[in-house]
Amino acid sequence: MPEVSLREYGPAVSVALDTEAGRALAASGILQSATPDPGRDGHWLLRAGSRVGAVRTAGGQVVRIVPKTPVSRLFFLLGFSLDPARAWRDSGEGTVDTGAYDDVVPALAHAVERQIDGALRQGVLQGYREVEETALVVRGRLREAEQIRRHFGRTPPVEIAYDAYTADTAENRILRAATERLLRLPGVPGDVRRRLAHQRVRLAGALPLIRGQDLPRWQPSRLNSRYQPALRLAEAVLRGTSPEHRPAGAAPLAVDGFLLDMNKLFEDFVTVGLREALREHGLTARLQDPHHLDVAGRVGMRPDLVVRTGDGRTPLAVVDAKYKVEKADGLLNADLYQALAYATVLGLREAHLVYAAGRQPLRRHEVCGTAVRIYQHSLDLSREPEQLLTAFREIAGRLASGRREGI
Repeated sequence: MPEVSLREYGPAVSVALDTEAGRALAASGILQSATPDPGRDGHWLLRAGSRVGAVRTAGGQVVRIVPKTPVSRLFFLLGFSLDPARAWRDSGEGTVDTGAYDDVVPALAHAVERQIDGALRQGVLQGYREVEETALVVRGRLREAEQIRRHFGRTPPVEIAYDAYTADTAENRILRAATERLLRLPGVPGDVRRRLAHQRVRLAGALPLIRGQDLPRWQPSRLNSRYQPALRLAEAVLRGTSPEHRPAGAAPLAVDGFLLDMNKLFEDFVTVGLREALREHGLTARLQDPHHLDVAGRVGMRPDLVVRTGDGRTPLAVVDAKYKVEKADGLLNADLYQALAYATVLGLREAHLVYAAGRQPLRRHEVCGTAVRIYQHSLDLSREPEQLLTAFREIAGRLASGRREGI
């Protein structure tokens, strides 16, 4: 079955698909649109939206969605969003090694395998975990209530609990699950697949995760510091490879794969980058700060980022990230109205919109009848990492200057 290749926000492509596969893709919400081709029997018109990566239907049809942004840059955005302190400290150098691969899934599989290999270089991390079991000898402490309930107080066997020093930790379970998930993805190169299989053997002491359950929680510490880059990337893999892609309320669909939502990735990159840059000015930032448009509290609103004073009490400006390109005249009216609503509710004199690309680095609009000014910034993702971080510093400087002007 030939692989289908689409481009992020590209034109619709007519593809030969059976009805079941076409309907599965249409109902999944993975693509911007999937409809029968009126001009060709047995064909569907498929158009990709903001999600990039690869998926496979139950019938074996593979759909690959190529991002507009170069893969190496895309993974810099991902790595920065997951671990901004490291990227900022390294002067914008990418923290995710994608090798020579220029497609999302091969690059991801290579990156995760390299991170896991680095994490395990000093051996598999072990830790203490409480174990409860039935045994013939007493070890640890006796579970008296269970002993009476199950065995009426007779011994042996005995119900015991003890702390075991084991490789079956939350960290190793996450790495093993990510490795196994990648081995099931379409498009993983053979050499990378062999290396992933080797890592799975090294992590055999960790139990597999139960499908559908939340990921186990882990806490950053000195002991697991060498694991942390791999853990953050592994969690991104597990969240982006959900086996059930479906709209809210719909039944599960047999479509599996890995997808990155560029809208969400860009939003995370912008808000995390500005949050880090604002710290240099003694300012704080709240991401997805919840508010209401109306007094009754019926209409919710969540600005991507609200800039506040160092103590976090007073809002100074609001920022919204838009993964889109400005129109030729720079006027995206709905975005401007949204920014004005944010500024009005928060009682601010400045609102900022950050776009993925634009004809000018900065535009300013003064709203009639108010003191509100709306700024439109362009963040060109084709620029080098260090240039992107410099752009964050420049925008943060604009936000800080608003404070000095008496916002």
